[in-house]
Amino acid sequence: MAALVDWFWDERFWLPHNVTWADLADPAPGVEYPKAGHLLRALPLALGIFVVRIFFERFIAGPCANILQIQSEVIRRAQPNAILEKVFTSETKSPDSRKLDGLSKQLDWDVRKIQRWFRHRRNQDKPSTRTKFCESMWRFTFYLCIFTYGFCFLWQSPWMWDTRQCWYNYPYQVLTPGLYHYYVTELAFYWSLMFSQFTDIKRKDFLIMFVHHLATVSLISFSYANNMVRVGSLVLCVHDTSDFLLEAAKLANYAKYQRLCDFLFVVFGAAFFGTRLIIYPFWILNSTMFESWEIVGPYASWWVFNPLLLVLQVLHIIWSYLIARIAFKALMRGKVSKDVRSDIESSSEEETETNQSHSASPKRENGTNGHFSSRPWTQKNDSL
Repeated sequence: MAALVDWFWDERFWLPHNVTWADLADPAPGVEYPKAGHLLRALPLALGIFVVRIFFERFIAGPCANILQIQSEVIRRAQPNAILEKVFTSETKSPDSRKLDGLSKQLDWDVRKIQRWFRHRRNQDKPSTRTKFCESMWRFTFYLCIFTYGFCFLWQSPWMWDTRQCWYNYPYQVLTPGLYHYYVTELAFYWSLMFSQFTDIKRKDFLIMFVHHLATVSLISFSYANNMVRVGSLVLCVHDTSDFLLEAAKLANYAKYQRLCDFLFVVFGAAFFGTRLIIYPFWILNSTMFESWEIVGPYASWWVFNPLLLVLQVLHIIWSYLIARIAFKALMRGKVSKDVRSDIESSSEEETETNQSHSASPKRENGTNGHFSSRPWTQKNDSL
């Protein structure tokens, strides 16, 4: 075990040339450097954040939902059936036509009735608007608070205005209390997101979000361990800039303030494209890849840190494409026929059935005609 620990914390990997852990272990009086052991404090804090979230959703977000008259929908439950339940739990998608024909003969049910059963069964797992409102209100509150704190802190920091300050005298850069609290709180929150993702609303991009959270936790931990916290704080602030705007747009949608929702989505889109496709690559990645090379020079962990940052940029491009595609559809058609991300996936058979019923009794789709479907990864009749 000792050999494994020594191998993992090899100075030749983590630190620039001619720098050792001993150099950072005994700083001058009143000076503090990041230590890997500090990262363990984020785990109990993550649990505390999760507990705070439970109380927040129950005692703050819940009453706000009541004031806005957002109630849980009455969901029609599927008729208990052991055979269909087994198929439902064993298959990730709706059964195909051959499977439906077999079930129809086995149960002596009409195919349409079986399709309806699967639709009702999926709707049982569909979270209510009230549940989504409470979840979004929690995220909005945290993102807004942490962005406000981070922006005010960085406004007074020299490396916000000159990114080369992130690398001067590296790694002998003092860890201030404000920077420490900012970093550990962000790390704890993303740990809590990784855990709660398995209990939160199920979405199609579950894997992408999991990779995002994993990459974020790895980056925060990695950058803290070798004192890249200055540039790391810039990365965190850039990501927080658009997150609270998205959650605000979702809240407006759940409360049925469609015009406000559309306006907030436009602001969110502008902030997202500006921060993730312009500021992040041309300001932050430029600093981590080129300015650090010029001032500090490359070393082993440099070749790990920058690929992790590039993984985030790939995810930014994917999400930007999804946002642009849904916005383009909204502008071209006036409404969106199908979103690219949903809480509950629907089968092609159900869509056919729905289209048939719509053709018999045409109705305007609620909340989408003439408006943006304000997030490109949402439910069909729920713009966010």
